Amino acid sequence: MSQSFVDRRWTSADGLSLYARDYAPAGGPAKLPVICIHGLTRNSKDFEVIAPLIAQSGRRVLAIDVRGRGLSDEAQDPMTYQPATYAQDVLALLAQTGIERAVFVGTSMGGLITMALAAIRSKVIAGAIINDVGPEVAKEGLARIAAYSGQPVDTPTWADAAAYAKRINAVAFPRYTDADWDAFARRIFREGTEGAPVLNYDPDIAVPIKAAGAKALVPNLWPMFGRLTRGRQVLLVRGQTSDLLSESIAAKMRKRAPKMDFVEVPGVGHAPMLDEPEARAAIFPFLNELP
Repeated sequence: MSQSFVDRRWTSADGLSLYARDYAPAGGPAKLPVICIHGLTRNSKDFEVIAPLIAQSGRRVLAIDVRGRGLSDEAQDPMTYQPATYAQDVLALLAQTGIERAVFVGTSMGGLITMALAAIRSKVIAGAIINDVGPEVAKEGLARIAAYSGQPVDTPTWADAAAYAKRINAVAFPRYTDADWDAFARRIFREGTEGAPVLNYDPDIAVPIKAAGAKALVPNLWPMFGRLTRGRQVLLVRGQTSDLLSESIAAKMRKRAPKMDFVEVPGVGHAPMLDEPEARAAIFPFLNELP
């Protein structure tokens, strides 16, 4: 995929320099931009396939590195690694780029940040794609993610990094090839000072999760979900074998928001990359309905 973006930086309320990939829209009628927000241990590279495709459809795309990930600064206070702070960081991005409304694409934690935005400043969200997360989450999936988040890894070579990526994520992507795992590793690792790959996030992102203990496993975000789905178009994407967004939670979401669009990506767990044919077949018609 061509590197069809420019580097964009903005400043958080507490003085961090934060980063986004900024993809220019293709020609045609002006449309609202899209803000892509990744999951807990990931970064803007997760959208390296889908973001250029959305830009080609005529929308500016900003794929962000949430604080402590990728090219964004690490937080001085690890207790700021929480969705409410992340949502304020997104509002700072909108203010500093002059964006009044946007369409949001949130994968996993990015979906929770989008729900937090709906609670804080609902009017900035013109529509939303929520990828494999809900206002409640299955404890099995959360426990699995919590078990590896912030843990040290020993990956002297890129082959080791690919093996790690596969070990952590093979349950979600059983059809991936060695080439896919190598590409995956290059999304979630960066080259460290010694030349060995290191995970591309601050290990301290796990501090608030550990501090919350058992309470972290049962957040009730249904009021935020209600706010998000009220009077605007939302598309819910679910990985068919997801251990985070269970079938029963997805069914409950659809019952609460009967007008919400829904697609299930077959043979994929938590979380779809959104470049799967089934995901793309739902995303682009959904975006075409939005201003």
